[in-house]
Amino acid sequence: MKLIISPAKKMNRQEDSVPWQDLPTFLDKTRILMDYICSLSLSQARELWRCNEALADLNYRRFQEMDLERRLTPAVLAYEGIQYQYMAPQVFDQASLDYVQAHLRILSGFYGILRPLDGVVPYRLEMQAKIDLTLNGQTFHSLYDFWSRQLYEALAEEDSVIVNLASKEYSKAVEPFLAHKKQMIHVIFGSLDENSKVRQKATEAKMARGEMIRYLAEIQAEKAEDLKGFTRLGYQFHPELSDENHYAFIK
Repeated sequence: MKLIISPAKKMNRQEDSVPWQDLPTFLDKTRILMDYICSLSLSQARELWRCNEALADLNYRRFQEMDLERRLTPAVLAYEGIQYQYMAPQVFDQASLDYVQAHLRILSGFYGILRPLDGVVPYRLEMQAKIDLTLNGQTFHSLYDFWSRQLYEALAEEDSVIVNLASKEYSKAVEPFLAHKKQMIHVIFGSLDENSKVRQKATEAKMARGEMIRYLAEIQAEKAEDLKGFTRLGYQFHPELSDENHYAFIK
Protein backbone atom coordinates (compact mmCIF):
# COMPACT_ATOMS: atom_id res chain seq x y z
CA MET A 1 0.00 0.00 0.00
CA LYS A 2 0.99 3.61 -0.50
CA LEU A 3 0.26 6.33 2.07
CA ILE A 4 -0.31 9.85 0.73
CA ILE A 5 0.05 13.02 2.78
CA SER A 6 0.07 16.76 2.18
CA PRO A 7 3.16 18.97 2.37
CA ALA A 8 3.45 21.86 4.86
CA LYS A 9 3.75 25.57 4.10
CA LYS A 10 6.67 26.09 6.47
CA MET A 11 9.96 24.56 5.33
CA ASN A 12 13.58 24.44 6.44
CA ARG A 13 17.00 23.25 5.29
CA GLN A 14 18.74 20.37 7.08
CA GLU A 15 21.92 19.64 5.19
CA ASP A 16 23.76 18.00 8.10
CA SER A 17 21.24 15.32 9.07
CA VAL A 18 19.97 12.34 7.06
CA PRO A 19 21.33 12.61 3.48
CA TRP A 20 18.91 12.91 0.59
CA GLN A 21 18.86 9.93 -1.79
CA ASP A 22 17.32 10.95 -5.13
CA LEU A 23 16.09 13.90 -7.11
CA PRO A 24 12.29 14.14 -7.37
CA THR A 25 10.61 12.12 -10.13
CA PHE A 26 9.03 15.07 -11.93
CA LEU A 27 11.91 17.54 -11.67
CA ASP A 28 11.55 18.59 -15.34
CA LYS A 29 7.99 19.76 -14.65
CA THR A 30 9.14 21.42 -11.44
CA ARG A 31 11.63 23.44 -13.50
CA ILE A 32 8.75 24.64 -15.68
CA LEU A 33 6.88 25.87 -12.61
CA MET A 34 10.04 27.46 -11.21
CA ASP A 35 10.63 29.37 -14.46
CA TYR A 36 6.99 30.46 -14.53
CA ILE A 37 7.12 31.84 -10.99
CA CYS A 38 10.46 33.53 -11.68
CA SER A 39 8.83 35.31 -14.63
CA LEU A 40 6.22 36.93 -12.36
CA SER A 41 6.61 40.31 -10.72
CA LEU A 42 6.69 40.42 -6.92
CA SER A 43 3.10 41.63 -6.79
CA GLN A 44 1.96 38.85 -9.15
CA ALA A 45 3.79 36.26 -7.08
CA ARG A 46 2.24 37.59 -3.88
CA GLU A 47 -1.21 37.29 -5.45
CA LEU A 48 -0.40 33.70 -6.45
CA TRP A 49 0.73 32.83 -2.92
CA ARG A 50 -1.94 34.91 -1.11
CA CYS A 51 0.41 35.77 1.73
CA ASN A 52 1.72 38.84 3.56
CA GLU A 53 4.53 41.07 2.28
CA ALA A 54 7.26 39.51 4.41
CA LEU A 55 6.46 35.96 3.22
CA ALA A 56 6.15 37.16 -0.37
CA ASP A 57 9.58 38.85 -0.19
CA LEU A 58 11.15 35.71 1.32
CA ASN A 59 9.69 33.31 -1.21
CA TYR A 60 10.23 35.60 -4.20
CA ARG A 61 13.92 35.76 -3.28
CA ARG A 62 13.99 31.98 -2.84
CA PHE A 63 12.70 31.45 -6.36
CA GLN A 64 15.06 33.98 -7.91
CA GLU A 65 18.04 32.20 -6.28
CA MET A 66 16.70 28.64 -6.56
CA ASP A 67 18.90 25.73 -7.57
CA LEU A 68 16.94 22.47 -7.68
CA GLU A 69 20.02 20.27 -7.44
CA ARG A 70 22.12 21.88 -4.71
CA ARG A 71 21.77 22.34 -0.92
CA LEU A 72 18.94 19.82 -0.77
CA THR A 73 17.07 18.45 2.25
CA PRO A 74 15.18 15.13 2.38
CA ALA A 75 11.52 16.02 1.84
CA VAL A 76 10.25 14.37 5.02
CA LEU A 77 12.66 16.52 7.06
CA ALA A 78 12.14 19.72 5.07
CA TYR A 79 8.47 20.25 6.01
CA GLU A 80 7.72 21.65 9.47
CA GLY A 81 3.91 21.46 9.82
CA ILE A 82 1.97 19.86 12.68
CA GLN A 83 1.64 16.56 10.83
CA TYR A 84 5.42 16.32 10.45
CA GLN A 85 6.03 17.29 14.08
CA TYR A 86 3.86 14.37 15.23
CA MET A 87 5.41 12.02 12.70
CA ALA A 88 8.84 13.04 14.10
CA PRO A 89 10.93 11.57 11.25
CA GLN A 90 14.10 13.12 12.66
CA VAL A 91 14.11 10.43 15.38
CA PHE A 92 13.21 7.49 13.12
CA ASP A 93 15.47 4.49 13.29
CA GLN A 94 16.74 3.02 10.02
CA ALA A 95 13.88 0.51 9.78
CA SER A 96 11.29 3.29 10.04
CA LEU A 97 13.14 5.42 7.47
CA ASP A 98 13.24 2.46 5.10
CA TYR A 99 9.53 1.88 5.69
CA VAL A 100 8.40 5.43 4.86
CA GLN A 101 10.72 5.55 1.86
CA ALA A 102 8.94 2.47 0.51
CA HIS A 103 5.37 3.33 1.51
CA LEU A 104 4.96 7.09 2.02
CA ARG A 105 4.42 9.65 -0.74
CA ILE A 106 4.14 13.41 -0.25
CA LEU A 107 1.94 15.28 -2.74
CA SER A 108 3.22 18.73 -3.72
CA GLY A 109 1.98 21.53 -5.96
CA PHE A 110 5.60 22.28 -6.91
CA TYR A 111 7.22 18.83 -7.06
CA GLY A 112 4.15 16.75 -7.90
CA ILE A 113 4.99 13.70 -5.82
CA LEU A 114 7.90 13.08 -3.47
CA ARG A 115 9.48 10.10 -1.79
CA PRO A 116 10.52 10.95 1.79
CA LEU A 117 14.25 11.03 0.99
CA ASP A 118 13.98 12.97 -2.27
CA GLY A 119 16.06 16.14 -2.09
CA VAL A 120 14.08 19.39 -2.10
CA VAL A 121 14.55 23.10 -1.56
CA PRO A 122 12.25 25.46 0.39
CA TYR A 123 9.43 26.83 -1.79
CA ARG A 124 5.87 28.11 -1.55
CA LEU A 125 3.24 26.81 -3.98
CA GLU A 126 -0.02 25.32 -2.77
CA MET A 127 -1.91 22.86 -4.96
CA GLN A 128 -4.96 25.13 -5.15
CA ALA A 129 -2.95 28.09 -6.50
CA LYS A 130 -4.32 29.73 -9.65
CA ILE A 131 -1.76 29.93 -12.44
CA ASP A 132 -1.73 31.20 -16.02
CA LEU A 133 0.94 29.07 -17.67
CA THR A 134 1.13 28.28 -21.39
CA LEU A 135 3.16 25.26 -22.44
CA ASN A 136 3.33 23.80 -25.96
CA GLY A 137 0.23 25.72 -26.96
CA GLN A 138 -1.80 24.59 -23.95
CA THR A 139 -2.73 27.00 -21.16
CA PHE A 140 -3.03 25.76 -17.59
CA HIS A 141 -5.06 27.74 -15.08
CA SER A 142 -4.60 25.40 -12.13
CA LEU A 143 -2.02 22.98 -10.81
CA TYR A 144 -4.63 20.23 -10.93
CA ASP A 145 -4.70 20.66 -14.72
CA PHE A 146 -0.92 21.00 -14.91
CA TRP A 147 -0.28 17.71 -13.09
CA SER A 148 -3.39 15.98 -14.49
CA ARG A 149 -3.17 12.16 -14.22
CA GLN A 150 0.55 11.96 -13.55
CA LEU A 151 0.42 11.87 -9.76
CA TYR A 152 -2.21 9.15 -9.66
CA GLU A 153 -0.43 7.09 -12.30
CA ALA A 154 2.85 7.28 -10.36
CA LEU A 155 1.05 5.94 -7.29
CA ALA A 156 -0.97 3.29 -9.12
CA GLU A 157 2.12 2.01 -10.90
CA GLU A 158 3.63 1.15 -7.51
CA ASP A 159 0.61 -0.26 -5.67
CA SER A 160 -3.09 -1.07 -5.96
CA VAL A 161 -4.06 0.35 -2.53
CA ILE A 162 -3.73 4.06 -1.69
CA VAL A 163 -4.30 5.16 1.91
CA ASN A 164 -5.40 8.79 1.92
CA LEU A 165 -3.94 10.76 4.83
CA ALA A 166 -3.85 13.99 2.81
CA SER A 167 -6.09 17.06 2.98
CA LYS A 168 -8.86 17.46 0.40
CA GLU A 169 -6.77 20.08 -1.41
CA TYR A 170 -4.15 17.44 -2.19
CA SER A 171 -6.17 14.22 -2.43
CA LYS A 172 -8.19 16.03 -5.13
CA ALA A 173 -5.11 15.78 -7.35
CA VAL A 174 -5.34 11.97 -7.25
CA GLU A 175 -8.88 10.80 -6.48
CA PRO A 176 -10.63 11.79 -9.77
CA PHE A 177 -8.37 9.42 -11.72
CA LEU A 178 -8.89 6.36 -9.51
CA ALA A 179 -9.14 3.36 -11.83
CA HIS A 180 -11.08 0.13 -11.61
CA LYS A 181 -9.40 -2.49 -9.39
CA LYS A 182 -7.51 0.25 -7.55
CA GLN A 183 -8.58 1.16 -4.02
CA MET A 184 -8.34 4.42 -2.09
CA ILE A 185 -8.98 4.26 1.65
CA HIS A 186 -9.91 7.59 3.23
CA VAL A 187 -8.83 7.81 6.87
CA ILE A 188 -11.07 9.99 9.05
CA PHE A 189 -10.10 11.28 12.50
CA GLY A 190 -12.88 12.89 14.53
CA SER A 191 -15.24 12.86 17.46
CA LEU A 192 -19.00 12.35 17.71
CA ASP A 193 -21.27 15.35 18.30
CA GLU A 194 -24.58 15.32 20.19
CA ASN A 195 -26.27 13.89 17.08
CA SER A 196 -23.69 11.09 16.75
CA LYS A 197 -22.23 12.69 13.62
CA VAL A 198 -18.49 12.69 13.05
CA ARG A 199 -16.88 16.09 13.42
CA GLN A 200 -13.30 16.64 12.31
CA LYS A 201 -11.01 19.39 13.59
CA ALA A 202 -8.22 20.30 11.19
CA THR A 203 -5.41 20.62 13.75
CA GLU A 204 -6.31 17.40 15.56
CA ALA A 205 -6.56 15.55 12.23
CA LYS A 206 -3.07 16.74 11.26
CA MET A 207 -1.71 15.53 14.59
CA ALA A 208 -3.35 12.14 14.15
CA ARG A 209 -2.12 11.71 10.57
CA GLY A 210 1.47 12.25 11.64
CA GLU A 211 1.08 9.95 14.62
CA MET A 212 -0.47 7.24 12.44
CA ILE A 213 2.43 7.31 9.97
CA ARG A 214 4.87 6.94 12.86
CA TYR A 215 2.80 4.03 14.21
CA LEU A 216 2.68 2.28 10.83
CA ALA A 217 6.44 2.70 10.43
CA GLU A 218 7.06 1.26 13.89
CA ILE A 219 4.94 -1.86 13.25
CA GLN A 220 6.13 -2.12 9.62
CA ALA A 221 2.51 -2.29 8.37
CA GLU A 222 2.07 -3.96 5.00
CA LYS A 223 -1.72 -4.14 4.59
CA ALA A 224 -4.63 -1.76 5.13
CA GLU A 225 -6.03 -3.96 7.90
CA ASP A 226 -3.00 -2.97 10.01
CA LEU A 227 -4.32 0.61 10.26
CA LYS A 228 -7.20 -0.54 12.46
CA GLY A 229 -4.87 -1.19 15.39
CA PHE A 230 -4.08 2.53 15.76
CA THR A 231 -5.07 3.72 19.26
CA ARG A 232 -2.83 6.73 19.85
CA LEU A 233 -3.96 10.23 20.89
CA GLY A 234 -7.16 8.69 22.27
CA TYR A 235 -8.47 7.37 18.93
CA GLN A 236 -10.11 4.00 18.32
CA PHE A 237 -11.14 2.42 15.04
CA HIS A 238 -14.94 2.62 14.75
CA PRO A 239 -16.23 -0.24 12.54
CA GLU A 240 -19.86 0.97 12.55
CA LEU A 241 -18.82 4.24 10.91
CA SER A 242 -16.36 2.61 8.51
CA ASP A 243 -16.57 0.70 5.25
CA GLU A 244 -14.17 -0.76 2.72
CA ASN A 245 -13.05 2.68 1.52
CA HIS A 246 -13.46 4.76 4.68
CA TYR A 247 -11.76 4.03 8.01
CA ALA A 248 -13.15 6.15 10.87
CA PHE A 249 -11.13 6.70 14.04
CA ILE A 250 -13.13 8.32 16.84
CA LYS A 251 -11.76 10.14 19.87
